[in-house]
Amino acid sequence: MLMYEQQLLSAKEEESMNPTEVKMSQIVMPCHSNHRQELSVGQLLKWIDSTACLSAERHAGSPCITASMDDINFEHTISVGMVVNIKAKVNRAFNTSMEVGIQVSCEDLFYDRHWRVCHAYATFVTQRTSNGQKVPLKPIIPRTQREQIEYSVAAERRRVRMVHDEIIKDLLFHSSIQQGDNSEVGNAVAAVKTKVESVELVLPPHANHQENTFGGQIMAWMVNVATIAASRLCQDHPILRTIDMFTFRGPSQIGDRVLLRAIVNNAFKNSMEVGVRAEAYQGEGPNRHINSAFMTFEVLDDHGKPCTLPHIRPEPLWPIHACFLLLMCVLCVYLQVYLSYNNVSALKMLAAQNNWCLNSEKDQVRLYTLERKSVLSFRVESEVNIPAHRAFCLLAELRNRPSWDTHYQKCELIHWVDEDDFLYRVVTPSVHPGGEGVLQDFILLASKRKPCSSGDPYVIALRSVSLPTHPPTDAYNRGEVLCAGFTILESKNDIYYNKASPEVFPYISTDIAGLSSSFYHTFCSCSQYLTKNRLQFNSQEERSTSFDSLTS
Repeated sequence: MLMYEQQLLSAKEEESMNPTEVKMSQIVMPCHSNHRQELSVGQLLKWIDSTACLSAERHAGSPCITASMDDINFEHTISVGMVVNIKAKVNRAFNTSMEVGIQVSCEDLFYDRHWRVCHAYATFVTQRTSNGQKVPLKPIIPRTQREQIEYSVAAERRRVRMVHDEIIKDLLFHSSIQQGDNSEVGNAVAAVKTKVESVELVLPPHANHQENTFGGQIMAWMVNVATIAASRLCQDHPILRTIDMFTFRGPSQIGDRVLLRAIVNNAFKNSMEVGVRAEAYQGEGPNRHINSAFMTFEVLDDHGKPCTLPHIRPEPLWPIHACFLLLMCVLCVYLQVYLSYNNVSALKMLAAQNNWCLNSEKDQVRLYTLERKSVLSFRVESEVNIPAHRAFCLLAELRNRPSWDTHYQKCELIHWVDEDDFLYRVVTPSVHPGGEGVLQDFILLASKRKPCSSGDPYVIALRSVSLPTHPPTDAYNRGEVLCAGFTILESKNDIYYNKASPEVFPYISTDIAGLSSSFYHTFCSCSQYLTKNRLQFNSQEERSTSFDSLTS
């Protein structure tokens, strides 16, 4: 009986397994290790790339090429004799590219211990056909809640990659005009002393079945020269902690020479950044830029504590180093991109939860709640007879919200970040009965996103941020919105979400307790606002809009 139950369980697990999932297990041998008898990062990147490529090709049904590898943070090292377990599966397929999620864990066979090493996201594209045509990909259908979350957030990660690529191009374009400030650097090491140049010949063992160089092999060569550059600064054996995004700008083939250059861009107290550039060429032909990356190293003492590193003296004529100098100028832009990403992804992850409980319903306006890890979230769902894109435009303009939402007393635009992100200051009534007490204000980042593909919702995400230009004052209680916003679908539901922080909870507590229906009146007012301001469409173009509002 027990064996039968185990077989049923195994069959159920196999049935629910993602069809694109690929697993690889490797035991770490001395030939895979570094001087510390730990798995070298270069070897690990080869295994990661191979596993991810197999997953991508399983979905595409055709040969695939690595396009990029997102930032990787290595949480643990892996010693000789341990087992590396790698799992990869396609999170989402776009038109001709797909995102593959990779999980890497380590297994100690002698003590039966497991721990996570890192996770990564790689982008693969299909190889073009013989006549140069791109191969379209079939869509991924999420099967579990976790897959639904990854599928939804993948579109936002794709947007971050595009912005990242534009930033790097900007750095490379402006690198020649940047100059370093050496005036306050005393006994510093000249950056030129850390410079490394190395050439690798691409041989058949370095290439895949398409005769292109393995992306993992190129990454491994880049890690090698970066480690040498870092070693020249610290005169020790550094440990690689993080890798900035790898972006492959072109392929290389068997017979290519790959020129690798690395230099220490800057040294901080306990870490250093190394810039790496890879170029490919054949014979007397021109060099082709195929990859660039930034890697962060640190050095540990005998007690495993980070060591203090020497200062670096900039070399402004070295292109990779010059990129870092301009990087400080655009760092604030990069941080804004990730803040916007976190804003949208948090709302999408909240919306993907499948254990919402219906709390109350009135005239097809439904209030759901979700309690998880001491955090209460609520979701209000309604339907409005208006095209989704029009509802999106109207709701994304927060300055109009006081006209239909009594919880918004005032809303002013503080800063226009870009076409999709805005900063607002919102003033709300006092939470005390009768309106007595101090008003509350919130500084909100509003991020709006149009659908990435058919079936995706329009998204308007809100979260609190801190601004030095708008500190808290005695005149208002500064509130916090953890996660809130709208998802708008051309279907039967229109939803608002919110995570109930202590400052937000009083506004909805009586509704959740069933003592009032203010949420219903608010959404009726919202529906009237949308209907009043809708554009005139003919009957064939009109569709009912699903409006989902979430708060956490």
